[in-house]
Amino acid sequence: MFASLWIRNYRLFFVGQVVSNVGTWMQRIAQDWLVFQLSGHDAVALGVAVALQFAPTVLLSLWAGVLADRADKRRLCIAVQSGIALQAGVLGLLDVSGAVGLWHVYVLCFVLGTFSALDVPARQAFVAEIVGDALIPNAVALNYSVFNLARIVGPAMAGFGITWVGTGWMFFANAVSTSAVVAGLALMEPGKLFRASAAGRAKGQVREGLRYVRGRRDLIAVLLLVFFVSTFGNTFATSLAVVAGNVFGTQADGYGLLSTLLAVGTFAGSLLSARRGTRSSPRVRVMLLAAAGFGAAEVVVSFMPTYVAFGIALVPVGLASVTFLNTALSLVQARCGPEMRGRVMGFYVLAQLGGYPAAGPMVGWMAEMFGGRSPLCIGGAVSIIAALACAAMLSRHGAIRSDLASR
Repeated sequence: MFASLWIRNYRLFFVGQVVSNVGTWMQRIAQDWLVFQLSGHDAVALGVAVALQFAPTVLLSLWAGVLADRADKRRLCIAVQSGIALQAGVLGLLDVSGAVGLWHVYVLCFVLGTFSALDVPARQAFVAEIVGDALIPNAVALNYSVFNLARIVGPAMAGFGITWVGTGWMFFANAVSTSAVVAGLALMEPGKLFRASAAGRAKGQVREGLRYVRGRRDLIAVLLLVFFVSTFGNTFATSLAVVAGNVFGTQADGYGLLSTLLAVGTFAGSLLSARRGTRSSPRVRVMLLAAAGFGAAEVVVSFMPTYVAFGIALVPVGLASVTFLNTALSLVQARCGPEMRGRVMGFYVLAQLGGYPAAGPMVGWMAEMFGGRSPLCIGGAVSIIAALACAAMLSRHGAIRSDLASR
């Protein structure tokens, strides 16, 4: 389960991610709740903030993938993480001083989204350089375990912290925690990285990546499935705040607890994926079953009548969600050449996050028109349909038969 941790460079990366991701989740909860307060509990305003945070992904992720193939990924990650810390510090200063307005949050959401759009393709491609191709599935799963362990701790800390000292100090906490990532990256031994040859500067490198992906129908099917499940199903950044505040009438601590219960499932799923990642290559069937199971579990949770029942039902939703995302990412990483990995990761990030600018306002609109539970029910149904359509595409391509034959 922890095979990648035998590598010193990965241990440094792992520890930095543990600390930083707790701060990231504290900021995420605080940011959502700050928007909710400044807008008078307006679900659409919350959706706009989410849209602004993820809009740069649509604009920059493909170019960021090219940059990841060209640049020293370690140095690029250090620069981007420093920018993220600065953004958190500015938002915290505005909030604590009482000068913050809704438009400030919107602008800084866009700034954070810009840094994140540059960070994700480089960081995901860098993981392969840290551990080598053989341990990619295990390292990807351990990264998800870090993310989701923080998702258990961070929202709970943020929920109670907001109640005691306010949202502003949560942003300062994230700014400080990000220094752990920068320190870990700086302490790595560059000579022990499994580096691929950097792509030279040339025209048409985005188009080259597009031609590569377009010629791989198996990659296209996985990317489409990731897009539909992420855009319509994985909308918890908006929907949980709406359910907590408008359906069950709780405060920030109630929202934080729902996020924590979801993270209990995602953490369990990531550990199971890490164990599976040391024994076999990522499986197409696991990805398809997890996507369909996630959709079914999300439909069920949307009908839970009480706050407690709703929270408990989020655990299997989280488990299925991270199993799907981890397997999909491992499949894409394992099936592309190292010289194209940054660009392919750019397409993956676009598929996973590119729909969020539309999904945020869409979820807010659905919550106002059809009730706070409706985005979960509709998103779950879309995820099931997308899993069935992807299964049909991969069956025609022969990916499922080869998956079975390789057992």
